[in-house]
Amino acid sequence: MKLAMYLGYSGGRMELPVESVLEAERLGWDSVWTAEAYGSDAVTPLAYLAALTTKIKLGTGIMQIPARTPAMTAMTAMTLDALSNGRMLVGLGLSGPQVVEGWHGQPYGQPAARLREYVTILRKIWARDEPVEFHGKEYNLPYTGPGATGLGKPLKSILHGRNMPVYLATLGPNNIRLTAEIADGWIPAFFSPYRMDTFRPDIEEGFRRAGNGKGWKDFDTVATCNVIITDDVKAGLAATKPGTALYIGGMGARGKNFYNELATRYGYGESAAKIQDLYLSGRKAEAEAAVPDEMADEMSLVGPVERIRERYKAWADSGVGTLLIGNRDPRVLELMADLAR
Repeated sequence: MKLAMYLGYSGGRMELPVESVLEAERLGWDSVWTAEAYGSDAVTPLAYLAALTTKIKLGTGIMQIPARTPAMTAMTAMTLDALSNGRMLVGLGLSGPQVVEGWHGQPYGQPAARLREYVTILRKIWARDEPVEFHGKEYNLPYTGPGATGLGKPLKSILHGRNMPVYLATLGPNNIRLTAEIADGWIPAFFSPYRMDTFRPDIEEGFRRAGNGKGWKDFDTVATCNVIITDDVKAGLAATKPGTALYIGGMGARGKNFYNELATRYGYGESAAKIQDLYLSGRKAEAEAAVPDEMADEMSLVGPVERIRERYKAWADSGVGTLLIGNRDPRVLELMADLAR
């Protein structure tokens, strides 16, 4: 497996762990990934890091599709790829209705149609075969809808780019199938190496739909994993639970929380419902405590070094191509580099 450092998005202050990124690059880690919600964006930090590094790849995990037109994303990715000498990995996601409509002021629309059309337009722009024309359910180039002047014309990118790797962050079966069909990789949330059979049929159906002989060797699963070196396993697992409770309990409205639905698919439906009830009622500490140790453990590598070494095998054997790790403890950086060799 390749190793990736996950930086996420900023809190109230914008800070980047530059020394940790440089150390990861020195140790041979493959990539560093940023994110965005409704504060810092995913791309600007990567541009900063591109100037300080030479080898480590630069991934967005993820850029929100509703926040940018396909053309803007294509331009941004081409620019950063050019400035970094071909190190860009384009991770995209739909976000959720609360952010899309509440923050970006865009209709959530038809997610599957939006994903397919967006990626199609990116590929057209990067290919530069001809001026881009596209007319779909979600996107129209040139625009011909309400308010159009009729003066729009098909254009071809001035900048010459390349067909960059596209990764999609998807959760539901339909969108996972679509991801396997049209993307180069998948960024699952709350991935468990013990649950790959939950996703395998959808991924392989997506390969079949691609119709080009695509298979696992052509597809990179980038899975997030909490890695904590500690002699106190229970305390280590507890440290992972605030993030889990946030997403399962509060990242989405009741009945429209994709992370909660995933926990239910894993067999934790009763716990997921309880976590959501507690979180949405403002009882966040209780929501965190309601995350089962078993759930936290199967999505993490927590414990003494030997326990981590043993449990790492499940991740390596699961089909994951890239392990996305947020802990920047120097001991973790070195241990994981050793395990990945």
